Amino acid sequence: MTALPPPPRSSGEKNVHIPSEPALVPFITQRKGEDAAPDNLFIHRHSSGPRLYYADEDSRDRPMRGVLWARCGFNPADSRNMPTGEPQWRLMHPYRQMATMLKLHCQVCAGPARTSLGFVFLAGPKDHDPMAPTILTNQPPVCVKHARAAAALCPHLEKKPLVFLARSAPLHGVHGTIYGLDAWGGVHVVARPDHPLPFGHPNIPTLLASQLVRRLSSFRVVGVNELLRALAAPVAQAPARWSG
Repeated sequence: MTALPPPPRSSGEKNVHIPSEPALVPFITQRKGEDAAPDNLFIHRHSSGPRLYYADEDSRDRPMRGVLWARCGFNPADSRNMPTGEPQWRLMHPYRQMATMLKLHCQVCAGPARTSLGFVFLAGPKDHDPMAPTILTNQPPVCVKHARAAAALCPHLEKKPLVFLARSAPLHGVHGTIYGLDAWGGVHVVARPDHPLPFGHPNIPTLLASQLVRRLSSFRVVGVNELLRALAAPVAQAPARWSG
């Protein structure tokens, strides 16, 4: 994700120092040993069209809106109920990503992420047109405590993120892989779209989802320091300008 540049800093202004947690691993980060589970997929043709299934699926495989979700292993949790194992920094665990995004919980600690100014979504430097009226994001929000830690830990953010401060973030759709039937009736990959499919898209019934996506259309783009100063104020005031 990218965003508008932050307001210029005056020569006498200093960075707000909030210590990060160098040993912290975000809750959504996939760990070594959390491998993709056997998919055993099949497609059944209904009167409404084909639909993708697991041969042994249960309700956990369709956690929201009837969308089939990618299976992935879970390592044991530690005393804080956080995942264990060597972090695979560039991968998000598909189920933990979905759960935090669905609940709008922090991607680092899995606690509630709402702040007095709205929801905080971090943006990488090359992801979006900064003038776009709408932003689609697969990155769950962060809480105030972990905004700086997440900015420092996520390789995708290149340690120089900007911040989307959103008043609302409705669900939009899912990233995933579309499946179909080959000439012999076997299931195979048809497409891996590089953009999310909105809920209601005709390909959703045969898609195996791996990331939940929200839409930001009423937001302000700020710097991390600006955000932390605003949230630390005795009475937090919403920034003057919002998009959307």
